[in-house]
Amino acid sequence: MVKVYGYPKSRSLRITWLLEEMAQEYDYQAVDFAKGDHRAAAFLAINPAGKVPAIEDGELVISESAAIVAYLADRYSAGSLIPAAGSAQRARFDQWSYFVASELEQPLWTIGKHKFALPAEHRLPTIMATAQWEFQQALSILSQGLGDNDYLLGERFSAVDILAAQTLLWGVLFKQPIEQANLQAYIQRLKSRPAMAAAALREQQALEG
Repeated sequence: MVKVYGYPKSRSLRITWLLEEMAQEYDYQAVDFAKGDHRAAAFLAINPAGKVPAIEDGELVISESAAIVAYLADRYSAGSLIPAAGSAQRARFDQWSYFVASELEQPLWTIGKHKFALPAEHRLPTIMATAQWEFQQALSILSQGLGDNDYLLGERFSAVDILAAQTLLWGVLFKQPIEQANLQAYIQRLKSRPAMAAAALREQQALEG
């Protein structure tokens, strides 16, 4: 059984959401940052960076959410949530996965780091305007790529939509304007999926014990 290490409202939602979409059983281990669980030797043996998500699947231990999503979808979705390797659609899947990780999420994480994640002496309030501008540029590209489609690969939901939607929800949480009508509809379409609600609830309940 897949074991997921995570924390509510973090990137680990990408993993639990995907597993819920696939109706795949999993063991969820809450890593309570408030209690310093991420710095414990046992967790650092899983992910030396002290970050979530990370998973164990048999002897395989892997971190980095986009890589985990691709691995799990390949292994457990029977092709329903990820295109076949070597196909044109898989190339588009990978393109949007890397875009989310390197362009769409990056300015949001910059905002997060300089608001609360970094030690106070390393936070630079002056970087916020640049990060907000970068996020708007990434939103424009994402909106163009989505166009009139329901999902990033067309009319079919796939695991890359989980990556994109979770990141956009971070943007909403960080109070960043998302003015494109197609992205607003996309967010509502994705957040209304029952698997997303089930994953969020499971993560919160695990943290609360």
